[in-house]
Order: sequence, then structure tokens, then C-alpha cells
Amino acid sequence: MTQATLHLGTVAHIRHTPFQHRFSYRLWMMSVDLDRVGTLRSWMFGHNRRRLVALFDRDHGKRDGSALRPWVEGELQRAGLDECAARIHLMAMPRVFGFTFNPIAFFFCYDVAGRLGAVVHQVKNTFGDQIAYVLPVPDDANIRQATGKRLHVSPFFDMAGGYQFAFNAPDFTPDGAPFRLAIRYATDAVPRLTATMELAPIGFSNPALGRLLVALPFVTLKVVAAIHWQAIRLWLRGARFHSRPTKANLADAGDKR
Repeated sequence: MTQATLHLGTVAHIRHTPFQHRFSYRLWMMSVDLDRVGTLRSWMFGHNRRRLVALFDRDHGKRDGSALRPWVEGELQRAGLDECAARIHLMAMPRVFGFTFNPIAFFFCYDVAGRLGAVVHQVKNTFGDQIAYVLPVPDDANIRQATGKRLHVSPFFDMAGGYQFAFNAPDFTPDGAPFRLAIRYATDAVPRLTATMELAPIGFSNPALGRLLVALPFVTLKVVAAIHWQAIRLWLRGARFHSRPTKANLADAGDKR
């Protein structure tokens, strides 16, 4: 496995109820081996250092700047998946020109045999909350996972229902197979939202980073802008607004992590 890989592609959302609403946009992400990210040599990229593109530990995990591996190990231990901490790859949008926001980031966790055994789906909302869905990976090329909803994400959905994840194991080799992910949010088998992602791997290098910065220079700002713009469109179309649950209610639904 490589130290780092870039991933370029498209995200699409389809809202199914009470009316159909869809949008898509291009973005890029970066995956890093948590044990080797400190050995990356690039004048454009920095780990816990200010660069054009940067990965800061404080943007993930406990969000206090502490190392990410111990946090992931703790999440795996609580889920009874200790054996999946031999190698951990984080896939997320890095800081670009100092700014980032990740609606979802992934910690892909492998056992000593190199098998993908668990994924920590780290979900954030625009209110500053974060949660980790720690899910085992079945021994199957077409991975399926499911979990109940435990974080208020969109103000136009309540807390009912749950998620189904369908994806292939990521390929961290340049020109490898694209990472394809589908997230289905439903209540009692009634679909509410489908989100899809398709990202093609690109070798990590300064020229590759430069091309991405030229093509999508404000990609992280673009994601936040898209979230708020689509929220305005939903509100204008009459979607029902649900207030953010109190911290006590969030704690009942699942600890903020």
C-alpha cells in the first residue's frame, strides 16, 4: 500500500421524499497511511503544518490535535474489531488553502493479513457535531453495511431511519479501480435519500496536486457552499425544517465523538 493517493471524481445526491431533488458536483479527496503520512515529502503538502494542501489531526478523531491512530484503535476496540488495526488508511478532503469540511471521511482498517476488516465512517454536520459509525466488513468483494441514524445531519430530515452503505474496497494504486460508494438513507424500507460517490485514484505528486488545485482550487469551500445552496433550494420548495436536537438528545441517540 502507498503512503498517499489522490482521488478525483463526483458526488451526487438524490432526495426521494416528499419530492425529488437532485444535484451533483466534482471533488477530490486524499488517502494517507496513518503510519507513513509523516514520511511524505512535498513542498505543497504538510501534515500538521501549513501548506497549500494539508492534513491536520485536529480536523478528525478527537479533534484536539492528538494522533489519529490511537483514536481509531479505541473505536475499533469498543466495537470488538481490535484485529483490524494493523494498517489504517484515512480518506478525506484535506485542508486546501487553509480550509476544510468533510461531510464524511473514512478510516479503512486492515488486519495483519492485509484484509479490509472494518471501516470507521466519520460523519460531520455543519453545526460542528461529529460521530463515528464503526462497522465490520464482510468477507465479500461487494461490501454491504448498515447502521441506525445517530446524528442530525440535514435540517430537512428528522432522526428516524438508518443508513445502508454499499461500496468496493478502495484501490490506492495509481490508475487503479475507482472507489464507488452508495449510501441509502431510508425509514422502514422507504427511501429518503441516496448519495453516491465515484473517485478514481491518482498517484500522489506535486504535479498531480498542482493540477487538482488548478481544476478545483476551492473544492472544500465549494462543498460547504453547495450544502447551503441546496438547503435554500429545499426550503424554497417547501421542505419541512427540523430543529437541531439538543445535546441531551444527541447523547441519547449516540455519543458525540
